Amino acid sequence: MTNGYFANPLIFIVETLFYLYMVVVALRLVMQWASWEYHNPLVQFIIKATQVPVKFLRQFLPAMGRWDTATIVLLIAVTLLKLVIVGLIAGALPSGLLWLSLIAAELFSLFISIFTVSIIIEVILSWVTPPGSYNPVAPLVQRMNAPLLTPVRRLIPPLGGVDLSPLFVILGLQVLSMLVMPLLTGRI
Repeated sequence: MTNGYFANPLIFIVETLFYLYMVVVALRLVMQWASWEYHNPLVQFIIKATQVPVKFLRQFLPAMGRWDTATIVLLIAVTLLKLVIVGLIAGALPSGLLWLSLIAAELFSLFISIFTVSIIIEVILSWVTPPGSYNPVAPLVQRMNAPLLTPVRRLIPPLGGVDLSPLFVILGLQVLSMLVMPLLTGRI
């Protein structure tokens, strides 16, 4: 068995665990942007999962306006750590400004994925949630997706009771990703 035999499963595990934590940290940024209600169980989970490093970083990094600088720095640091560990396992560390490009690509891809998945979750919840019932995730994804969906809903009203705006926003996010990711990764 060669070293590469164990490298791929190890890289998969490292990438998956780091990605999950990056999603939680990114959602902490989103919850501030979307003004999520503090007492929601998902918000409480996000705060508890990120509180220790964010609280530590806040000692050195004050907030810049509405944005929590400590959370932004934590997200960048976790992304950098992920890239370093995966690079060490793979035996190929990038050099120079390629680090900045890779971090930007990782974060851009992360937010495209988060918004795509949240729109899909909102659509599915609209189909399966009985009228009058409460789902703690529904108001969060609605607040998060409203800035993306509302302008499209103004342009394309529901056709026969079917709201096509989620489809067009997801298509737009994917096209944006296809246009920006090659620029960030240098694969034009």
